[in-house]
Amino acid sequence: MKNQLLIAFAVLIPCFVFAQDIAHRRTTKLMGSRFDITVVAKDEVAADHYIDAAIAEITRIEKLISSWNPSSQTSEINKNAGISAVKVDPELIDLIERCITISKITDGAFDISYASIDKVWRYDGSMTQMPSKEAITNSVSKIGYQNIVLDKNAQTVFLKLEGMKIGFGAIGKGYAADKVRTMLKTEGVKSGIINASGDLTTWGKQPDGTDWMVGITNPLNKDNIFSWFPVVNAAVATSGNYEKYVTFNGVKYSHIIDPRTGYPSTGILSVTIFAPSAELCDALATSVFITGVETGLYIINQIKGVECIIIDDENNIHTSKNIELNKTQ
Repeated sequence: MKNQLLIAFAVLIPCFVFAQDIAHRRTTKLMGSRFDITVVAKDEVAADHYIDAAIAEITRIEKLISSWNPSSQTSEINKNAGISAVKVDPELIDLIERCITISKITDGAFDISYASIDKVWRYDGSMTQMPSKEAITNSVSKIGYQNIVLDKNAQTVFLKLEGMKIGFGAIGKGYAADKVRTMLKTEGVKSGIINASGDLTTWGKQPDGTDWMVGITNPLNKDNIFSWFPVVNAAVATSGNYEKYVTFNGVKYSHIIDPRTGYPSTGILSVTIFAPSAELCDALATSVFITGVETGLYIINQIKGVECIIIDDENNIHTSKNIELNKTQ
């Protein structure tokens, strides 16, 4: 779960004027999620033009990657799993290739073939006992990024196993946010924020010349911000779990499932990732949540330009090596 409640953003709410610039924000629902699009422009007409263009770009991406859209290229790939390769746009090939790279870095904790899971865990209060080991093992039998075959020359994608599926729920909103940032910068928009339900990417500065800021809160006390960070031409995302879980034998099992084992993750309440791109933040936040504190910090500390803050289930704060917390009073 990407939870925007875990992050408080220092964003200028519609329309504050400093000199000739306006920070204008519009909220809309796209890709099944809330998007807050903020651009800095000279007037409201220009800002609306840019935001309309951003919405059009996100809509285009959704039509390409959504597994819920039966006519999308992703759906075609899934329909032909175990049957034949499907020719797709280079953009989709490149996205899948990057996803496979992240899968390798995280040893499969991130895996877009997670869409193949047979859901045996329920978080609606109806579970009275743990699923059997056999049911859990079977639930992930079709998952495995190693079974995604890319042919960049032919521009095709093939899933080896019949019934296998891919989905971009853990990376799609971040990818869309990055694409919109790139497009708007090319269009001449000097500053803004794309907030895709907590997957946030920024560029430039606020109209008064200060940095965009993000405040990290404790997931058990969302009214208390423990540290503020500038987000300068970068991105941030939080994966959190403190509401959706089940408890058996005194152990809390979250709704975030390890695609390698079928078992829910334990031990972490929230993970916040800072990185150059929202796509990378999106993928790594979920991955670290699954791998746990020690392994997660090891992974993050090996990736240049990426930092993280982890809050474990005992409310302890863990940070990557280059994070310095400026705690608020």
